Amino acid sequence: MIYPIVIYGTPGLRKVAQDIDKDYPSLEKFIEDMWETMYVSDGLGLAAPQVGKSVRLFVIDGAPLEEDYLELMNFKKVFINAKITETSEEEISMNEGCLSIPLLREDVIRPIKVRMEYYDENFNFHDEWFAGMAARVIQHEYDHLEGVMFTDKVAPIKKRLIKGKLQSISKGNFKVDYKVRLPK
Repeated sequence: MIYPIVIYGTPGLRKVAQDIDKDYPSLEKFIEDMWETMYVSDGLGLAAPQVGKSVRLFVIDGAPLEEDYLELMNFKKVFINAKITETSEEEISMNEGCLSIPLLREDVIRPIKVRMEYYDENFNFHDEWFAGMAARVIQHEYDHLEGVMFTDKVAPIKKRLIKGKLQSISKGNFKVDYKVRLPK
């Protein structure tokens, strides 16, 4: 099943998502649907709140960028109940976009390394460090679980400059090749 992507302005994108357990209803099917939705939408990652489910789950497949970022080589993972436990002091600014904020890209400063505890799709526990682009994509998707959008992290002057664009996006003034669900 391909879910519509929830668009900026939808209240559910601002909620802190809830932990789940291995008995979450139809978990395997939900993960399969997340992958399918992400691929159809040409995403690199997708978090459950972006499809209207307020649970702590996101998927990432680095394949589209693996030629440019070696840390994304064979990087295809499911993250359940993820918690960032540590970050590097060193940060870097890079341009980001989001399926839930179509056609808008801005520079965001993030730590270059992140340590995360999470469960995979088989509910095996992991405690790992990630660096570079892998760390960036993870932090972006993780933010969705915390009710945070990448636009919250742009410089204050940029926030003022993009306010009108965000309002326009929330009203559906954009065209993309994937299914969307606008705020009510």
